[in-house]
Amino acid sequence: MADYMIRDGVWKSLANFRLPESLGFGIVLAPVMYSATYSEGQWSQGELLPYGPIEILPGARALHFAEQVFEGMKAYRVGRPVANLFRARDNYARMRRSAERLAMHPVPEPLFFEAVNAVVGACTEIIPGKTGQSLYVRPFLIGTEPGYAVRASHSARFMVIANPSEIYATGPMKVLIEREQVRAAAGGVGTAKTGANYAASLLGSTRAVEHDYTVALWLDPTSRENIEELSGMNLFAVIGDELHTPVLNDSILPGVTRDSLIMLARAQGWTVIEKAMPVADLLRQISNGECSEVFACGTAAIVSPIGVIGDADGRRYQPNTIDGRARILREQLLAIQERRAPDPYGWTTEVVPLVKPRSQ
Repeated sequence: MADYMIRDGVWKSLANFRLPESLGFGIVLAPVMYSATYSEGQWSQGELLPYGPIEILPGARALHFAEQVFEGMKAYRVGRPVANLFRARDNYARMRRSAERLAMHPVPEPLFFEAVNAVVGACTEIIPGKTGQSLYVRPFLIGTEPGYAVRASHSARFMVIANPSEIYATGPMKVLIEREQVRAAAGGVGTAKTGANYAASLLGSTRAVEHDYTVALWLDPTSRENIEELSGMNLFAVIGDELHTPVLNDSILPGVTRDSLIMLARAQGWTVIEKAMPVADLLRQISNGECSEVFACGTAAIVSPIGVIGDADGRRYQPNTIDGRARILREQLLAIQERRAPDPYGWTTEVVPLVKPRSQ
């Protein structure tokens, strides 16, 4: 028996839900969600309830001081009766680090997994089953205490929502180098998965889209010379016979997918170099053919090839190879995520389906 409460309407919401033919990413809403609150030093009993609006005080610090952290993870159910998560403990560890960076009370690990398993377990039958499809799972923590003193809240709300989804991006991306704005400051919250990071990227990302690019490419906040990451994705480049990626620092979010690709690449004998990557060097290497391929990775997109890198002066740089090593890594990773291939790393964990009691 679950330790959390199952609210009225959950089974009806699940029974009435139908997957549309077109899923997109983050558009289709799973019909249930999980909620627990923190107050007076302790967490409440969690609840599984129908998806819907929530109440929050207008003065809550989440609304005024961006006191919020979240995670992005996926559950897969391809050719299997039960769903599985991918590297869920790494997602929990990152969410805990993010909360601590914002001085928030971290969600206890048992509560985190109770919530994720409750939502995924309830949604087992509606997880899309084609390769590349998944249930995108979004745990998040918000500060709910009202007031304008600049300090962390003494109350919070933890929730998990989900979306049956396709891969975030398909086909080669066009990337625009952002020369004016910075996504995260040195010593700031760049390594935390918090809404503030994404808010800082919105102007550059919107400008990139307005110029017919897919996403912005961010440079380091100090010199504006070294590549850091894309808005929501880490970057890799094939230079010579080596796979290069920017070394992690205090303004780059450490991606779970990034780490997975590094492990997969090294396992098959590829040399992986983690170091500072000056953007001028990369553009020169693309121009002279030394850099043959560039791609990005993240939970939502998995692995996406980059077909064009544009600069602020209008010049465009096109790698000679599109989706070479990127395709190899994507297929290897997706096969493990979907449990179509052996998982030698212990990355996947099954989720017990939530079954409606006979009396209901």
